[in-house]
Amino acid sequence: MGINNSQVCIFATEMTATVSGAVIPVATAAGIAGLAQNPVMLIFDNQGTVPIAIYVNGTAAENLWRTFPGGEALVLDMRGNSGIAPNFTPATGTTFFANGASGTFSISYTYAQKQ
Repeated sequence: MGINNSQVCIFATEMTATVSGAVIPVATAAGIAGLAQNPVMLIFDNQGTVPIAIYVNGTAAENLWRTFPGGEALVLDMRGNSGIAPNFTPATGTTFFANGASGTFSISYTYAQKQ
């Protein structure tokens, strides 16, 4: 199987949320929530000092994905799937919500685009 060199890495607009005790969407500065593209790599970053809970596609208890301790960042690299599922990625439109006492949470991501 050959290597696909027909795509380049594009950096998506950062999504952020400043939390203060209520669940709010993690969105771009323009207020757009959700993934505009299928990400190849995501960076989740709790830039504050207190825990922030992240929900995916809704705010019900079953949508809680992970609680990030203060100052923690996580890189989710979707390229490491050994070719078993080359398109393994969160869907376009996936939304994230944040809840914490205070602080800022950001999500940055890259995606592939044909040259």
